[in-house]
Amino acid sequence: MIYKYFESLEKTRGLRMASVKEVLKKLKVKARSNRLEGMARYGMVTKQRLGVSVPEMRNMAKELGKDHRLAIELWKTGIHEARILAAMIDSPEKLTEKQMEDWVKDINSWDVCDQVCMNLFEKTLLAWKKILDWSEREEEFVKRAAFALIACLAWHDKEVKDEKFIKLFPVIKREATDERNFVKKAVNWALRNIGKRNLNLNKAAIEVAKEIQQIDSKAARWIASDAIKELESESVKRRLKK
Repeated sequence: MIYKYFESLEKTRGLRMASVKEVLKKLKVKARSNRLEGMARYGMVTKQRLGVSVPEMRNMAKELGKDHRLAIELWKTGIHEARILAAMIDSPEKLTEKQMEDWVKDINSWDVCDQVCMNLFEKTLLAWKKILDWSEREEEFVKRAAFALIACLAWHDKEVKDEKFIKLFPVIKREATDERNFVKKAVNWALRNIGKRNLNLNKAAIEVAKEIQQIDSKAARWIASDAIKELESESVKRRLKK
């Protein structure tokens, strides 16, 4: 049961565990088990999941505020919603490389991976180092995290110069042959988001996609074709020209 973890830990951690238990109780109130079937259809792991929506977790995060110690303890529960919430309330300036490594190794569902990257990992300067480190790793969700970070940074960080993203194209091209669904979709996501930053990167990303399209790999062909379809679309061109 969920609370066995807290009963054993409470004896040694004292009052701090009461706050974790309180958060878990609030999550349980918001949980809807009938959501789990739909989540499973989208490839989310439903074991150790309560059935709480992301908007509900965001509202909880606003109420809780930043709390690094609480984030650490929430992550240890192993509950998906608690881990997503942990990323939302953790303080990026307190994030260490060791914590990033410990957390990424625990991830076993694509949505947790993307939410942790989006809400926490991308907000530290370590993100660029971890992109290179994790892109070479074999674990499925560690590798996905590398490309989710690229996608998130391309989407959110408006200050990064084009050259920094262009330097990532060889990494994207190198890993485009990974046939695993959650990896190839993240590689595609990264390429598309870079190509949607501005006209210069749009042109560069399309060129790289066409190179990837020539690789003798089903995954590479899908990644490239899907990216080209979006990046050459009229809607993207109109937005970038504005």
